[in-house]
Amino acid sequence: MTPLRQRFVEDMQLRNFSPGTQRSYVHHVAAFARYFGHSPELLDLEAVRQYQLYLLQERALSTSTLNTFTSAVSFLYLTTLEMPWSKQDFTRTRVESRLPIVPSPDEVRRLFDHIPGIKNRAALMLCFGAGLRVSEAVNVQISHIDSARMLLRVEQGKGAKDRYTVLSPALLQILRTYYRIVRPAGAYLFPSWRPDRHISSGVLQRACHEAWQLAGLPKRITPHGLRHAFATCLLDSGVDTRVIQALLGHSRIDTTARYTAVSPAKIATTASPLEQLLIHPRPRGGHPRPAQA
Repeated sequence: MTPLRQRFVEDMQLRNFSPGTQRSYVHHVAAFARYFGHSPELLDLEAVRQYQLYLLQERALSTSTLNTFTSAVSFLYLTTLEMPWSKQDFTRTRVESRLPIVPSPDEVRRLFDHIPGIKNRAALMLCFGAGLRVSEAVNVQISHIDSARMLLRVEQGKGAKDRYTVLSPALLQILRTYYRIVRPAGAYLFPSWRPDRHISSGVLQRACHEAWQLAGLPKRITPHGLRHAFATCLLDSGVDTRVIQALLGHSRIDTTARYTAVSPAKIATTASPLEQLLIHPRPRGGHPRPAQA
């Protein structure tokens, strides 16, 4: 490892960046250096711009991937190399606003009928039943289950934050049945072949993809889609958006508010102003009718 890469990684560790973010930033900066055949120390803002155009035009990468690269080099130059530039010097691409794909309860039920393996099924039910990210589900430990208070503790979720989420009686029964059958050794609820390690997120991603294909569902369902379904089901049930925000671990309420745009129940029960216009028409004279005494 070069001294620059070592310092780059240490700067991210000091700011408590997640391991995934650290790997991603190192990957993007290394690819940037390979493209020009020089250390990033010898490159400038024009090189960053040229590489951004290469990723966009020749590689045809997504805007989110392009912006991740921009965040990586911005952190490298502004924090590690302490260049006299500003964040405004690193152009970011506007990301198109897309609504999440949310499966219906019936589609979720059909998916669960085809999930291979009791461990995969229990873990994916945890994503839907408690609104966990797939990385959070595989990291659950047996000690995180608080059956007395019907809570599930999520440790070091996205943004290195701890939180509590709901543990329904149905979900608790599923986890207890799984535990009695598998008897996982070690601390993790879903251990890998090594008891001191949990299964990888990729295992659940592949299991969910296989179940989606076997179920023959037209709408693709991912583990993160199950988390979306959890949020919209709560919203349809009348749960306050602030509560949903806390359960999901969102830092910003506007992130949670996106689910109001994809909730069929909320949309279907919203009255159109045309209803009021037709139910209470104005008199021919153009003046509102006087209220009845």
